[in-house]
Amino acid sequence: MGTAGKKKTGTQRKGFWGFIDNIEGDKVVWIIVFLLIMISILAIFSSTSLLKEGSKDRMDFVTEHLVVVGMGLGLIFGLYNVKKIGIFRILSQFGFGVSFILLVLLAAHVKIPGVIEAERINGAWRTLRVAGFQLHVFEVAKVAMVLYLAWAIHAFKEGRLKYGSTDLKKRIIYMYAPIGIVCGLTLLGSGSSAVFIGAILIATLLIGGIPFKEIAALGAICLCLLIGAVGIYKATDGKVLKKFERFDTMTNRIGADYDAERLKEVQPRSREFYRILDEIKQPYSAKIAVHEGKILGKSSGNSTQKYVVSNIYGDYMFSFLIEEYGLIGGMIVIFLYVSLLARGSTIARLCSNEYAKIAVGGLSVLITGQAFMHMFVNVDIGPMTGQTLPLISHGSFAFLVFCIAFGVILAISRMARKRIREEEEAAKPIYDSSRDDIQTSMDILEQIDRDL
Repeated sequence: MGTAGKKKTGTQRKGFWGFIDNIEGDKVVWIIVFLLIMISILAIFSSTSLLKEGSKDRMDFVTEHLVVVGMGLGLIFGLYNVKKIGIFRILSQFGFGVSFILLVLLAAHVKIPGVIEAERINGAWRTLRVAGFQLHVFEVAKVAMVLYLAWAIHAFKEGRLKYGSTDLKKRIIYMYAPIGIVCGLTLLGSGSSAVFIGAILIATLLIGGIPFKEIAALGAICLCLLIGAVGIYKATDGKVLKKFERFDTMTNRIGADYDAERLKEVQPRSREFYRILDEIKQPYSAKIAVHEGKILGKSSGNSTQKYVVSNIYGDYMFSFLIEEYGLIGGMIVIFLYVSLLARGSTIARLCSNEYAKIAVGGLSVLITGQAFMHMFVNVDIGPMTGQTLPLISHGSFAFLVFCIAFGVILAISRMARKRIREEEEAAKPIYDSSRDDIQTSMDILEQIDRDL
């Protein structure tokens, strides 16, 4: 009977359900990943209008996105199969160096035809074209710096940092200075990205247990430097700090008015009329999409604002989702990102390794934070930022970078679950029934002997 029981217990299901059983990473995160990707494919198909954009039509966008999804899943599974946390830790220590080099090349507007060229998109230097492939530098910096800080905090707590005679100096050299340098270089191309990256990195420091007073002081210093730099730039009409030309865009967006009523104040079809129309078209159309979606939405493929907002499948994806699937569809998307944050917190608590804990926590905050920033902009809470909706918006390189983030989270969750299972199997049982049976028998024999 015992042998039969073992055979029955050891029987494994085959096919699809057997594959599901063999997945060792956190299954909730896997479900979130696949649901986000499925929403993305459906949304890209229905959000790309029937009208052509340049030489591309709907199927070109969809086909391109399917290829990117395939590459992203390959990255996730590849990272998921990494079995040693030390590999991630070793690679993470180069995160600041990689971010610094890419940002410097971008700031220098490097141009080596056929090799590497900085590109200006929508008036801002954001990407490098390396051997024909477009690389979004700020997206790399987000993930790379979170992983770098996870390594730096872990190394600091283990006493493995070489430079700095005191703990404070070590934190300045390995944590605070790299954050300031990366945010400063990012500020040259995008004010919103610099502020967002800075906020995420400060949150990562908090997750790592760095003293709150120091983090608050760091935040205050960065804010004062930013306000001071903007003030100097504005006071000198851009003659000082010329490189920070994005200050104009940043301040204009903060004080921007996207109300269509402005059009009534100018002469119809005048130059000023069309200038205002160009300014408000995308954000105002996004508000219309949210308003028209109501509770249940217009259903898939029935969006009207996709014909007005040319890149609604990128910066305004959440507005599109609400227009087609209503408030219910929007709440489902919100629930997925909130669930990711909750699962990330759970996985981090289960990690015995400090690096793993900080990496999972930081990446979860990064993904969820960017998702909510995208949503706030889409529903007219805060200025435009150009941040995509992670794993849903169209954007090849950003999609792949977030796949890397999810791959690291899943790999670490796999390691954490394996460790917990091993500890449970190695632990001694609280209640040993066989020992109790023997003790009971001995007590009965002693009682019989006394009675005799």
